[in-house]
Amino acid sequence: MENCAVLIENGRIEDVFSEKRFAEKHFDADVRIIDVGGAYVSPGFIDTHIHGFKGRGVDEYSEDAILAMSENLAQYGVTAFNPTFYPSSEENMKKGLKAAASAMKHAKGAKIMGVHLEGPFISPDKLGVQRPETVRPVDLELMDRLWKASEGHIVNMTVAPELKGMRYLALNCLKKGIVLQAGHTNAEYRNMVEGMQAGILHSTHLFNAMSQLHHRNPGAVGAILIHPEMSCEIVADGIHVHPDLIKLLMRDKALDKIVLVTDALTPTEQTSGTMLANGEEVVFKDGCFHRASDDVIAGSALTMIKGVQNLASYGFSLGDAVKCATANPAAIMGFHKQGMIIPGYTADITVFDRQFNVLMCLVDGAIKKNIL
Repeated sequence: MENCAVLIENGRIEDVFSEKRFAEKHFDADVRIIDVGGAYVSPGFIDTHIHGFKGRGVDEYSEDAILAMSENLAQYGVTAFNPTFYPSSEENMKKGLKAAASAMKHAKGAKIMGVHLEGPFISPDKLGVQRPETVRPVDLELMDRLWKASEGHIVNMTVAPELKGMRYLALNCLKKGIVLQAGHTNAEYRNMVEGMQAGILHSTHLFNAMSQLHHRNPGAVGAILIHPEMSCEIVADGIHVHPDLIKLLMRDKALDKIVLVTDALTPTEQTSGTMLANGEEVVFKDGCFHRASDDVIAGSALTMIKGVQNLASYGFSLGDAVKCATANPAAIMGFHKQGMIIPGYTADITVFDRQFNVLMCLVDGAIKKNIL
């Protein structure tokens, strides 16, 4: 809508007015009116795959680190996120999950919706920068122990559909309400179809760390592109995926199946000190992080607002770019009453200008950032 107003009351969106209706409306004296000066008013960004931010991250396995992520992310327009854990020792994973479950109760910035487990049931052939010793075969008892440690707050989980016993794991996870994502996988096309039949219908950072498209074996990439029921994450930093491939994705997939994520590493937006991610030193070069030991790309330095800007520059309308960062992740993850500016929805709002500077951020109607 052009020239509109959003009424917020008790942490919820009460109404959305056109300019004409706003002019005709009479408000009580205690109603605060904020003029954003022609900036965009958007649903708050939802990042369902992020490892860390501003020098604090899940690899600390501490509640304090995840709470710091919450406060810092709100300054960048993120109103909800899933801290994403790398595979590690069972002891560390359970420690991190317990920390996240506790942090959910005390977050003062972006809401912590639950956790994303990026493993440990992934392919040793498609590790990316994951450590090989942390990868495990399917283990239902381990899964149940991790679920218990999280207090039932595992929201999404990256798995390799080709692993032996994956169907049993998938059914176990679906009963718990976990969204399963195909990723870090060397699956053949038939493995992907079998995974879909078991309920693996989302995918992790499309094109990255997965079997590629081949004319005799479409692989994971082909399966995701071919099947309309499959949704996908995309890291839109212009490095992890070529911008023209994202244009192809825009033509091939229904818009509501595309989810913008950052997959950001702990040192994202960090301005000083040693940069560490998953216990290894990384350096920022050519727009992303590289592992210092061998120069392999280690991960993203993307923010959600920059991702929205990039999608818009690749040919998405601004509204569609915003949808990939808001309504789409909310719908796929089952986040009720979030991701859209509709009466009755949670008042998670991000305001940004035409240069993509975040001016204001509200979480549950409470102002977390305001530089207007």
